[in-house]
Amino acid sequence: MNPMNLLALPFRYKPWRPRHLRLIVGDIGGTSTQSEHGHKTHLQATIDWLCLAQDVRDGQQDAGGVSAGWSFEDGWLPSYPETTGYIIETFLAAAEILEQPELVQRAQRMIDWELSIQQDDGAFPGHFGEAGSRPVIFNTGQIMHGMLAGYLQLGRQECLEASVKAGEWLVRHQDKDGCWRRYEHNDVPHVYNTRGTWALLKTGLVTGEQRLKQGAIDNLEWALSQQTDSGWYATNAFTPDRSPFTHTIAYAIRGFLESGVLLGEERYLQSALKAARAMAQVQRQDGWLAGAYADGWQPMASYCCLTGVAQMSLNWTRLAQAADVPELRESARKALSYLKKNHHIDAGDEVVKGGIAGSAPIWGDYSRFEYPNWAAKFYADALMMDMHDIAVPPTSIEKVVNV
Repeated sequence: MNPMNLLALPFRYKPWRPRHLRLIVGDIGGTSTQSEHGHKTHLQATIDWLCLAQDVRDGQQDAGGVSAGWSFEDGWLPSYPETTGYIIETFLAAAEILEQPELVQRAQRMIDWELSIQQDDGAFPGHFGEAGSRPVIFNTGQIMHGMLAGYLQLGRQECLEASVKAGEWLVRHQDKDGCWRRYEHNDVPHVYNTRGTWALLKTGLVTGEQRLKQGAIDNLEWALSQQTDSGWYATNAFTPDRSPFTHTIAYAIRGFLESGVLLGEERYLQSALKAARAMAQVQRQDGWLAGAYADGWQPMASYCCLTGVAQMSLNWTRLAQAADVPELRESARKALSYLKKNHHIDAGDEVVKGGIAGSAPIWGDYSRFEYPNWAAKFYADALMMDMHDIAVPPTSIEKVVNV
């Protein structure tokens, strides 16, 4: 969107409000002037923002969960089951790195809330979990990551039971070719489900449930068939008429990467590496990536999807670790540098301080005029992984209780 067209924004965004106008004006120049600090300083600010996003739901029916974020349109949003699920593993890692054991208790509260909303058939509700919300394949898979963290790192047996139940629901609704076409966002299949497939696979390996493991492999094989010669993934956008966001491309890469590691399957790891190397080649020197890409890695947006940049940073770090390609660490660190320049850690506004916007500029098409909690989650993960050369979550499928 051209800054000159900002006056044409829908009234629902209320661009004339002082807070909103200040954020818009701050991005009109196109280049952030935020100072870069050490990883730990940025990590602390990000975790503090996520804690605030959890605290704003205190006293509500969805207390314990983490607000989906803050938006121009609605202010603080309700707790989001999907992303609260994978924020659990982020808080467990940060509790140790930042020496804040209270973050473990916050993760426990997230788990309690997720368990309270699981449906009898094993699925978790989609959207914000409101009455009548339809479960979504991807969302259920992401919550399984939190359940696995609850079992493997906190020793909560009920979490493993919940993950198995959810996995059985996923497999029941899978087509013979391994693809999911029902209970899908916008009622179309998506390659980026591989990030949920990773949780399905992990659950199958932890429990020895062959049906869950095979369901995961079937989906990975279907998803692999969607990769083009350039390394790009077809059938990977929210809707068939659009190019996939960097965000969903990064989801697909992580699913292949981690599934390849768990299975020792080189084809999956090479799929992730092919796409990740291609993205490194189109990354700007300052760390910027376009918000969306078409086949052949043609940029389809003039804005940056900050969420996707954070995800690619951690993907490049993980591939440096798992595929012995240390040169990708440079791309990971360039991405972190770009994110730091767009991370307002000294802001006086609590909804901004420590948060990460969906897009830069903030009116970009991805998560427009929002500070989504998942952008902060992936940024925190990327910082921790680069700081200590670790994986978030840990790669082990053995239970290692950490309380």
